[in-house]
Amino acid sequence: MHLVLVKPEIPQNTGNVARTCVMTGTKLHLVEPFGFSLSEKEVRRSGLDYWQYLDLEVHPEFYSLQKENPSTRFIYFTTRGRQYYHRISYRWDDFLVFGSETSGLDPEILEEAEIVLRIPMLNQIPRSLNLGNSVALVLYEALRQQDFPGMS
Repeated sequence: MHLVLVKPEIPQNTGNVARTCVMTGTKLHLVEPFGFSLSEKEVRRSGLDYWQYLDLEVHPEFYSLQKENPSTRFIYFTTRGRQYYHRISYRWDDFLVFGSETSGLDPEILEEAEIVLRIPMLNQIPRSLNLGNSVALVLYEALRQQDFPGMS
């Protein structure tokens, strides 16, 4: 599996996601610009000593990532998605794409997206789940559908 964070802003969230990726054997793709430096201690602290095991790729912009992976399925997650995240069949080579903590995915990215999903939440609350929690929910559902490959 591949996990993509587009323009992440909060170092602790990115560190948390990185740790989840390490523990699930998932490759992490970070799309610039970031709201922090990857060398910041907040990012490293959140990932603890897992950074040495992280399969990480940094991309200057989202479209370069797409061009590098033309035959791959990209699945986008946003509060504007119409279908719930658990109602599709995930594949082992899917790219799971999440936007920044404050603004989500850019409208231009979503305009071209074929699969746009959401996590169910209460409508009365004007906020959404923490990015790290959202990533973990979706990633573990995708891995569950594949019977947690390589995990015990």
